[in-house]
Amino acid sequence: MANTSAYVSVAPGTLPDNFFSRIGEDWMLITAANSKGEVNTMTASWGCAGILWHKPVAICFIRPQRYTYGFVEDADTLTLSFFPGEEYREALRFCGTKSGRDYDKFAATGLTVEKTAEGTPYLKEANLVLVCRKMYADDLKENLFIDPALLKNYAAKDYHRFYICEITEVLVRKD
Repeated sequence: MANTSAYVSVAPGTLPDNFFSRIGEDWMLITAANSKGEVNTMTASWGCAGILWHKPVAICFIRPQRYTYGFVEDADTLTLSFFPGEEYREALRFCGTKSGRDYDKFAATGLTVEKTAEGTPYLKEANLVLVCRKMYADDLKENLFIDPALLKNYAAKDYHRFYICEITEVLVRKD
């Protein structure tokens, strides 16, 4: 459970949100802490949520050159944070175009890191947070693309790693 009273924990199946628009249009932040306790986040507009292995899951995709990739690789858990309306669009844009190697994204955007009771970082300003535990990871492979037109997304052959994560908690902002 989150360490703040600004959220209520709800069952994944009770969410009224349309994840097609929440992920693809509104975007989300993937946030994780490395073994040193440092936190980084990145914007994502690719992903999905559903049921797999009889569990509620989220699947997120990260290219290997992204700074957040190392954080997610190092962590057992991560969060997917979603934000209301356009108020945070510039912060999301910044977190998607600037690297945590070069910038303190939290200082630059004013976003605040909170942690669940278990220590998984998330963004306080989010109105929806999926707390996730990694269950499976693999890399997309060029030879497995059935539709070769999709390879245009990989001119540099920097195929995403995807993470299938169990959604262990869903936090919805009360206000």
